[in-house]
Amino acid sequence: MNKHQRLAFITVVLTIGLGVGLTASLSDGSSKVGGVPVVVLCAGAAFAINWLAFIPSYLKRTEHYFDLVGSLTHFTLILVALVGSSDLDLRAGVVSILVGVWAARLGSFLFLRARKTGGDGRFDTIKHHPGTFFSWWSLQALWVLVTGSCSLVAITSMEREPFGWFAGVGIALWVAGFLMEIVADRQKSQFRSESKNLGSFIQSGLWAWSRHPNYFGEILLWIGIAVLAIPLLSGWRWVALISPIFVFVLLTRISGIPILERRANERWGDDPAYREYLRSTPILLLRKPKAKIKNL
Repeated sequence: MNKHQRLAFITVVLTIGLGVGLTASLSDGSSKVGGVPVVVLCAGAAFAINWLAFIPSYLKRTEHYFDLVGSLTHFTLILVALVGSSDLDLRAGVVSILVGVWAARLGSFLFLRARKTGGDGRFDTIKHHPGTFFSWWSLQALWVLVTGSCSLVAITSMEREPFGWFAGVGIALWVAGFLMEIVADRQKSQFRSESKNLGSFIQSGLWAWSRHPNYFGEILLWIGIAVLAIPLLSGWRWVALISPIFVFVLLTRISGIPILERRANERWGDDPAYREYLRSTPILLLRKPKAKIKNL
């Protein structure tokens, strides 16, 4: 077993271990089917779907369906949670719809983008190594489980709480984040589609307020789901709040912003206009562009 194989093996073992630990925590107070907590069924479905999808993907050496399977996994977990839970209320229904809408939008957007660009550069080497490629599918299953923690609690909880102001705040945060993500993605797609912008970086629209407004929206909408679930959290279920924390850390420290910032610096690091953009525009939080402030 070489170094890459050992790393892949360790990654899969840790992924399964973390999944088991999180599932055990979320099962506290979860509805049951035949004595089995619904959350356990959801976790099993998450890993089963991604492990099965790995087989044809590796045989064809393609990552084109990776993001699509991620969305399908979110849909499946919501469906399993709904079917297996009792006494569903308005909160459970609203959370199911919000997560379903988000998964459909993001999954289709990433899938179509991958088809248009010819693939995802992250997998150029990975997809040719079965162990490493399998570990990525395992990590995606864990990603779905961790990200959806608060939504699973809101749907599967045996306790129900009135749909109060917490729910209203959570919905408002989700709507704001979702709209921000959609607008930012569309602005960037439109910018790239215009020939005059070939080789340039976007610094207009929401991108004048933040270097990564789409990620800001993504983080905000999952905070909204967490706020929706807070009235149902007690005991070990408080672990579910790892969801928005995980999304924030993932996007700002691991796979999102660090990668894009490095690529941008390699491409435009010597451009004075880009250096000014870096200096004047926050990396994540929204802030009015200086030009707009001067015009007030």
